[in-house]
Amino acid sequence: MKESTAVKSYQGFLEKKSQTDNNYGFDPVFMPDILFAFQRDIVTWACKKGRSAVFADCGLGKTFIQLAWAENVARHTGGRVLILTPLSVSFQTVNEGSRIGVEVVHRRDGIQSSDKIVVTNYERLHHFNEDDFTGVVCDESSILKNFDGATKEAITYFMRKRPYRLLCTATAAPNDFIELGTSSEALGDMGYMDMLSRFFKNAQNSLHPSVYRNRGTAFYLAENTAKFRFRGHAEKDFWRWVCSWARAIRKPSDMGYDDGSFILPRLINNMHVVKSNKLMDGFLFDLPAVGLAEQRADLRRSINERCEMAAKLANSHDSPVVVWCNLNEESKLLSKLIPDSVEVTGNNTEEEKEESFKGFSSGSIRVMVTKTSIAGFGLNWQHCAHQTFFPSHSFEQYYQGTRRCWRFGQKKDVIIDLITTEGQSAVMKNLQRKSDQAASMFSNLVDMMWNELKIKKTNEYTKKEEIPSWL
Repeated sequence: MKESTAVKSYQGFLEKKSQTDNNYGFDPVFMPDILFAFQRDIVTWACKKGRSAVFADCGLGKTFIQLAWAENVARHTGGRVLILTPLSVSFQTVNEGSRIGVEVVHRRDGIQSSDKIVVTNYERLHHFNEDDFTGVVCDESSILKNFDGATKEAITYFMRKRPYRLLCTATAAPNDFIELGTSSEALGDMGYMDMLSRFFKNAQNSLHPSVYRNRGTAFYLAENTAKFRFRGHAEKDFWRWVCSWARAIRKPSDMGYDDGSFILPRLINNMHVVKSNKLMDGFLFDLPAVGLAEQRADLRRSINERCEMAAKLANSHDSPVVVWCNLNEESKLLSKLIPDSVEVTGNNTEEEKEESFKGFSSGSIRVMVTKTSIAGFGLNWQHCAHQTFFPSHSFEQYYQGTRRCWRFGQKKDVIIDLITTEGQSAVMKNLQRKSDQAASMFSNLVDMMWNELKIKKTNEYTKKEEIPSWL
């Protein structure tokens, strides 16, 4: 009996509602020989998906992956691809393109007719017309988690009708389900509000996708406002949905390959506790700072002592050093105390920042003094194996800062000198807690994602049938 038109229509309706059957791509037509096997697998998968996300740890070749993907899209469609990067990373993307045989041009104020693959900074997106591109790549796409930001809205609007889209980041926090939702929305899949309502239970029947934090297995969007947890049936379905549009990897062995040269040298954290010569008013000795106000006051009282320690460590040898700071006063003082340093601040023009970063990468500049908000994303500084850090509550700043040097291609043990005070003990405990939590949760994300992709063949029908005697 032939299927009725109504049945066929209903089956088509169900297929359109499916969140796992979402391939929009094609078989790759270009694959650079320089890529590792796991990188080729990711490029092949991303091309077939057409719209996808790659959550790969720092140093696993996301730039190569996105460039190979962009070249495939350009060849397949005959159109252009735009690659969006953090500030001052564009020049590095152009250099990486020449290594794998992909021609990339850096534009600041629009395209030229001969352009095929264009790279620019997020801040200059308004100079480009989305109709000029068939594909878009967002490098360090964790910027999309700025829910109310104009940048996130502009990027999502720019991407929403592009046939081919790729998101790449190393810091998609596994407990940051809002970020996963905004990434999915940018790719044209399920929106983050739909994601929350489908997979999570809100015990207080209120929904506000703003600042929140993780406590065990429940997710709090704000103190005493909303608590989210997986619905009883939804956790497996959630990870199955995520792995339908994303791949997460910390090392090649996560995909069944040998880690080989991706096994990194040691990361050595040295703690230096300095004492401020100026005590808090009315106190005879330092006490741990309680609350943000006291912690900030403690940092400002100890600027001279902390900067002097950082300068002493940087001046004690002639190897390259990155000196990370948080305050403008720290940056100015450090540049004076370290004679052969170059200071990069937010007041520098884009061209000045790029020239300084190029100089440090080439070795003509020995010491780089800057903030993680300026140079903490995307830059490759494997030639440097020494950093000084003024720790803060931000684990992302610490992680991204150290990963500029501690990544694939680093041949030496990387030394991180953490300079703090006795008053900052609560900050250090919080940073350690976040570090442990991030390592555990990203490990769980990778395990759950790749477990969902494994095909388990079982045969439950092993009993021999019994034929009735009357047959």
